[in-house]
Order: sequence, then C-alpha cells, then structure tokens
Amino acid sequence: MGKHWPALDAPSDQSELLLAAADDFSPTAVEERDSGLRVFFATPAARDAAVDSLRHQFSVRAVDVDDEDWARRSQESLSPITVGRITIVPSPEYRAPSTGSVVVIPPSMGFGTGHHATTRLCLAALQTVDLHGKFVIDVGTGSGVLAIAASALGAARALGIDDDADAIAAAKENLEFNRVTNVTLEIRDLMNEKLPQADVVVANLTGALIVRAAARLMQAVRPGGVLIVSGIMATEGDDVRRAFANQAFVAAVQEDEWLAFTIRSA
Repeated sequence: MGKHWPALDAPSDQSELLLAAADDFSPTAVEERDSGLRVFFATPAARDAAVDSLRHQFSVRAVDVDDEDWARRSQESLSPITVGRITIVPSPEYRAPSTGSVVVIPPSMGFGTGHHATTRLCLAALQTVDLHGKFVIDVGTGSGVLAIAASALGAARALGIDDDADAIAAAKENLEFNRVTNVTLEIRDLMNEKLPQADVVVANLTGALIVRAAARLMQAVRPGGVLIVSGIMATEGDDVRRAFANQAFVAAVQEDEWLAFTIRSA
C-alpha cells in the first residue's frame, strides 16, 4: 500500500488568508488545483488541528492523498521549468535543453518539485551569487532540489537539512537520480540544533518560521556570506524585514503573493 499524505482542501478564493492562517500548523506543501487549494501537513494530527481551527473561518475539509496516484498524475501534468541556467524536469525521459543544467525531481507529494513560486525565487536568487568553490546549506531541503541546484551551479559542496526523515529519504533518491556526489543530507531540527557555518544559506520555509529562526539562520552564514529566505507571503514581508533589521538586504523579489529576500552577513 502506498503512503498517504494528510491534507485539507479549500476553495481557491480563500487562498491567501487561508495560507496565512494555516502557517501556524507547519504545512509541508501546497497544491493549486482547479477546484481550489490543497494544503499538506507532516502528520494527521497537524492536519486535524488545522482543520479544527480553520473551519470556523474557512470552508475546509480533511483529505488523505495517495502518494503514488498523486505522483503519477503530477508527472503527467508537470512540464519542465527553466529558471536561468537551471531546468527542472519530472523524469529523466524529458528532453534536456541545449544550455544550462538539468535537475531531475520526480514528483512526490511531501516535497517540492521546483514548480512552486518560492522554489523558483530561490533558484533565481542562487544564481545572483557566485557559488563556485562555496559551501551551501539548504535549510528545509525537502526534495533536495535547491541543494542539487547549488551543486549544478558550481558549489564545492552542499548540505541539505530537514527535520522530516521522509524528506531526507526522498532527497537521497533524488541525489541518485542526478548522480550528485558533493551533497550530503542530514536530519536536523533548525530550532534545536546549531548549524555549521556556510558561505551561502538558503531557507525556503514559512514566513513565521523564518522570523522565529532569524538569529539561528544568520549565525550559520559566514562573514561576507549570503542568506536567501523564501516561503514568505507578501503579507509577512514586514515581519521578516523586522526580524533581520540589523542585516543588509541585497535584494527583495516577489512572484505573485510570494517573496524572497537576499541578505548579506556583515
């Protein structure tokens, strides 16, 4: 029997407010569907708590999604995406572009495929930094897509961390798909374990978690290094700016309702 992922469904006209409210329950992924939004959670308990809390304000219902069915449908509908010098494809059978690097990320519901706006923002931001010879940490690595992309962009090595063992298992499979040997993966809890220092840290999390973890994230950036944060809704932008008030913001980029910030360590 395939794995089932706990999720909730909601109408698309409630998307921005609902996502902001659901953030307190640490959603792992969001799928945009014709009928509305599907928000995924790490555990049924987290999903059920979100449904109980949100049903008073939103039209939500709990669902369990079969991973294999979702992956098969997604692979049929997903097309390659290109962000600068990186093209992400859902299977090795897709024809590679003539330029740039190809990253293979088969769809799995728990973890990003690269098609979400926040992942695209991070991929673009990584390409504004010279990664050659650098050490990169990908916080909340999920599928490993950003760590793998960092390797393709010239990083000497990358470390992907996630507090979800299933994410690390999926990312390890993706390292094999892409024949990447300079990326390591570890199960780590950002809020309870100190990170090593790196030249570049990328954290595609949630706005609320980035605010809580701001000091920890900056401590992981070497002097003169760069922190890239995304997963931030436009409505959370001011909170994130305040959390990094003493840091130098290099860039702020927005796609739809999502933001990414690039911050340089003093």
